[in-house]
Amino acid sequence: MTIAHPELDGLGNYEYGWSDKSEVGTNARRGLNEDVVRDISEKKSEPQWMLDLRLKGLSLFEKKPMPSWGSDLSGIFFDTIKYFVRSTEKQAATWDDLPEEIKNTYDRLGIPEAEKQRLVSGVAAQYESEVVYHSIREDLAAQGVIFLDTDTALKEHPELFKEYFATVIPVGDNKFAALNTSVWSGGSFIYVPKGVHVDIPLQAYFRINTENMGQFERTLIIADEDSYIHYVEGCTAPIYKSDSLHSAVVEIIVKKGARVRYTTIQNWSNN
Repeated sequence: MTIAHPELDGLGNYEYGWSDKSEVGTNARRGLNEDVVRDISEKKSEPQWMLDLRLKGLSLFEKKPMPSWGSDLSGIFFDTIKYFVRSTEKQAATWDDLPEEIKNTYDRLGIPEAEKQRLVSGVAAQYESEVVYHSIREDLAAQGVIFLDTDTALKEHPELFKEYFATVIPVGDNKFAALNTSVWSGGSFIYVPKGVHVDIPLQAYFRINTENMGQFERTLIIADEDSYIHYVEGCTAPIYKSDSLHSAVVEIIVKKGARVRYTTIQNWSNN
């Protein structure tokens, strides 16, 4: 007897499964060791304390067992993953400044249109390991709202960054927290000052393109007293015959009287 499940029809028709040709992604290094971690940190010109924290994360990742409290993750082959892919040399000031294939991808995803129609008050677009486009409404910036990619925030707001980074999810919380700490790249950094309300959402979109890509963004949201923020993020990736890995960490700090609404839409294929 066959039982109909109309609610499951079409699950295999994944509309975001296309990929762009990328020499950088194709030729990217596979596997994880201390050299890879040091190379990521050096490429980003990070302070010594962040490199030390990354190396601590790597050491804990190698020692900790796979989590047993969720799905079976034994099929992940960490040695085949590509841990860092830089797809552009600098962040674009406008969508038109992006390489054509990356701009076309975000056009197909509808992200520039959402910004154009003012459905969001700021946008971050991450492609592979780093944010390639970023914007925030001028009136929010004038009120002291900080909305940056996490790499830039480490450079421009080092004291605020260091005060809160890895305080909600410590580096040794679990194997994947340690992994993310060792190779994190990209993500969103948000600070909302006391009493400021951001009523229209800030949006981030994380796109994997390369086969066997590992995406490890790190998001840190700090809502000061009596503030409000709504943050929305979305994720998609192409369909390949082999696996990719997405292992993010999100830390949210909510001060007295503040409110944070966090929405994540992880739109992966069902296979």
